[in-house]
Amino acid sequence: MTEFTAAFDWARRHVADDRLPHAVLGVADADGILALDAFGPVATEATYPLFSITKALTGITATRAIERGLLTPNTPLSDALPEFGRDRDDVVRLWHLGSHSSGISEPDLDTRVPLRTELLTRGRDFPAGSASRYSTLAFEGIAALYEHATGQTWDAGVAEWGASIGATGFTLDPEAYVPVDGIELSPLDWDRFVATRAAGAGLFARAEDLLATGSDLLRTHRDGTAGVLTRAGLEFMRRPVTEGMARLDPYPASRGQDWGFTFNLRSRGPGLLATDGFGHGGWAGTEFHVHPDHGLAWVMLTARAGRVGVDTDQLDNAVVSRV
Repeated sequence: MTEFTAAFDWARRHVADDRLPHAVLGVADADGILALDAFGPVATEATYPLFSITKALTGITATRAIERGLLTPNTPLSDALPEFGRDRDDVVRLWHLGSHSSGISEPDLDTRVPLRTELLTRGRDFPAGSASRYSTLAFEGIAALYEHATGQTWDAGVAEWGASIGATGFTLDPEAYVPVDGIELSPLDWDRFVATRAAGAGLFARAEDLLATGSDLLRTHRDGTAGVLTRAGLEFMRRPVTEGMARLDPYPASRGQDWGFTFNLRSRGPGLLATDGFGHGGWAGTEFHVHPDHGLAWVMLTARAGRVGVDTDQLDNAVVSRV
């Protein structure tokens, strides 16, 4: 391998030093996978829990409905759930849900209450559009709007576009998957979490599914031709919408990022060489990022509760450097 040696050495070193329990790392361009390898007791085709990478995939699914005229970014959540917000004096819209600016109070990831019930009964932290605070529950609102507009569940929508590009591994119900190292010592009740089937955190997939997605988005950016998204849809998802908003923990303004529509935009990341990237990370260490100016997408799948001591800015820098 003459390119990406530093990136794959990074993964190998982190597994050898037990900073990661194992890892699958892959890099792709607009034409397909360039490099893919596994480190530790896993195979490259292993299925992993994606955690919050799910948010970007749900966002792609909703954007496809926007492209077809079934929704707009301004569609109110009350169109799908008329009982939502009866005690609020503001209007929560699709773009608020996708940019973490809805103000809906957040429950635990492993809540025992059905997410739709949580969505309808949670209070308000701040008026919609006035601040940004990370929310997984808001994606249940995106799921509700998508289902109301299309008659299809959000996960069926992901599976549909995934199959069109050969990414057939996206699922809420894997036959087998890599378990999360240390989950039994963490505050997260795994079985309850999986049972929520959260549109913001619940999908499982393989590295090759995410690399196929990254390649497709890079082709759309490069060629302007429609793939999973049209060029307009991709540009919409990449458009920063939280500029000027107060950014509340755990993503304060000092972290140098904004939110597009469900994409985390590292536009001013102080630890990054390249700030054109968009994508998402997940709770147990999963990462999926696309760098359109550099023509690259990369994925790292791992699974450790907490992921202490790992700086994936180092990995991003090594990938875009191609050394």
